[in-house]
Amino acid sequence: MKLIKPFRGLRPPRNLANKVASHPYDVLNRKEAYEIAKDNPYSFLHINKPEVDLDHQIDPYDKEVYTKGKENLTKFIQEGTLKRDEEDNYYVYKQIMGAHEQIGLVAVASVEAYEKNLIKKHEFTRPHKEDDRVNHMKSVGAQVGPVFLTYKSVDTVNHLINQITDTEPEYDFEADFNTRHVFWVVKDRNMVRKIDSAFDGIDHLYVADGHHRSAAASRIKNLYKARNPAHTGEESYNFFLVVLVPDNQVQILDYNRVVKIENTIFPTEFLNRLSENFDIVPIKNATMAKPSMPKCFALYLNKCWYQLTVTNKLRGQIDENKPKESLDVSIMQNAVFEPLLGIKDQRSDKRIDFVGGIRGLEELETRVNLGEWEAAVAFYPTSVESLMTIADADEVMPPKSTWFEPKLKSGLVVHMLDGND
Repeated sequence: MKLIKPFRGLRPPRNLANKVASHPYDVLNRKEAYEIAKDNPYSFLHINKPEVDLDHQIDPYDKEVYTKGKENLTKFIQEGTLKRDEEDNYYVYKQIMGAHEQIGLVAVASVEAYEKNLIKKHEFTRPHKEDDRVNHMKSVGAQVGPVFLTYKSVDTVNHLINQITDTEPEYDFEADFNTRHVFWVVKDRNMVRKIDSAFDGIDHLYVADGHHRSAAASRIKNLYKARNPAHTGEESYNFFLVVLVPDNQVQILDYNRVVKIENTIFPTEFLNRLSENFDIVPIKNATMAKPSMPKCFALYLNKCWYQLTVTNKLRGQIDENKPKESLDVSIMQNAVFEPLLGIKDQRSDKRIDFVGGIRGLEELETRVNLGEWEAAVAFYPTSVESLMTIADADEVMPPKSTWFEPKLKSGLVVHMLDGND
């Protein structure tokens, strides 16, 4: 089965790309998005987070929000802020963040391949977040945020991508977190055919980031199919917008937690109970506390940092042949969060929240010191190898196991769901 194909992208002209490109819809809260978009009429946040243009009392999942997204997309097209390419193209998207570089192929992927698990998953989705993406896609008639896919690196593909990046880019601009974004449009028909051929040798792809968008695309396909008596399988709704980055270029940061502790458990008692499974060492500050290896954690409690290292006793209880069980996030859940704090389901329990590693351990200090949370736990990043192993085993990672950086910008290219591409 063919996993990907080129498409007619909807994208900004060169002079507006840096103004249009926005954060993904799910990495900003409403206030943060409003502050960014309020003085920039070109920001793609007006489309992928349209509540920024409505009264703050309106629920972000209200029908009016999705209608506003459609209205804004139509306006962007009418005013020339976004223009449709004439032919089916591939696109190449390079991101530079400090010393890290990653180069992805922008394409559309087969929904059928996703449904047949040729595009493998490693996370469950939350129904309300999935519903949100379905409603957004259905209303605006487009997929506006790419799904981040990875695959086992292939020399042939790498060689072709490198040929493209040796040419003049369409966009090249600096953005937040000292990231540089460079974008090419692959119009050469011969190169498009070569890319097609190179990817024909790849059997599986993996969802790295964007499980809700992937699941929503599947639901949208079935919705459009049901109302199209002339359905052929080639309509645009049978595909979803993706960026494919080889596994050896994927960067995963830590994904940390803040937790509430019942006031009947005193800090000294909590530490004593932790010492049954962890070697505990006080650490001077957040910089020194950052975990440097698997099975090593950092705990912030009572304005002090501690290094927690799994004891030999606990190591002996972990089955390394079970990839999910041996993950650091699983170890912390099974040895601390559930037995000591009573947190059984991290997806739904209000006594735990998640903080992306891009914000640093200082953010954990701040949130605990403000008094809303009693403690924080920092993790060593999950590896891309673990992600693939778990997906290959048809298992599911615990929630919020991976934080990918740099984040893909939204708005550089859009996939329209017009059914007649």
